[in-house]
Amino acid sequence: MRSRAMKKLWFITNPSSGSTTQAKCDAIEAVFAERGLDLIKRTIFPQDDLPTPAALDAVGVDTAVLFAGDGTINAAVAALAQWGGAILILPGGTMNLLAKTLHGDADAAAIIHAAHEGGETIALPIVQAGPHRALVGVILGPAASWVRARELVRGRRVRGLLRAVRHAWAKTFTRGIRLERVPAMHHRQQAIFVMPDQGALDLRGVDAREWRAILALGWDWLTGDWIASPAITQVHVTSFGIAGRKPTLALFDGEPVMLDPGVTISGGTTRKMFLQTKKEMA
Repeated sequence: MRSRAMKKLWFITNPSSGSTTQAKCDAIEAVFAERGLDLIKRTIFPQDDLPTPAALDAVGVDTAVLFAGDGTINAAVAALAQWGGAILILPGGTMNLLAKTLHGDADAAAIIHAAHEGGETIALPIVQAGPHRALVGVILGPAASWVRARELVRGRRVRGLLRAVRHAWAKTFTRGIRLERVPAMHHRQQAIFVMPDQGALDLRGVDAREWRAILALGWDWLTGDWIASPAITQVHVTSFGIAGRKPTLALFDGEPVMLDPGVTISGGTTRKMFLQTKKEMA
């Protein structure tokens, strides 16, 4: 499905995400100008509220350009889920998994050039649980407690880091999390990585009963490359539940949420809203 003409843009950035410096934002805007694209408005999130579909339509925007990390992209996509325009994701986070899926290893300038020349609008698989959606993945289990330490590392804040690491370390050696309707993971896991996989789910369970495994898991989480953590069990399912009667901490694209007991986690897909340029640049 070919995208409509890319002419009027709304640029959404987050200065605290990955490598979205002001200099890089300025360079991206220079590429917009070089291509003759009309930059209608900028949103600096979370300082500014994310735009609504009505706000974009009111000024004739056809493409929202996201230059941010996974959490900001998730929030923006949720805000624009019912919008009829297209979304262009540029690599602005730590791992840039979505940008690589859509554009390969191309840099922001090459992606903009290719998208303007004619990208393909596609849907993406998601993980869904109640009102929550993840485009990259979900982390469940005691390992999710590393989120506080991760944010301190990202912000280069030393104060409180040791306390956060100690708390996460202690949590990681609790009883773990047990899933329902996943026979291959019958025992408790220290971490469950859930990734979308074409309407289904790719589950990777880490059973960190051995300290070296959990040390590697904690380091991978702090440095951002959590998908590279050692997976002891990997299965594919269409849906599953979490055993227990208490709310469960989960990280949806890195952002913490509490899941209610009994919630079903399943795979799904978005509408065709993401510009893909990888084929055009192959």
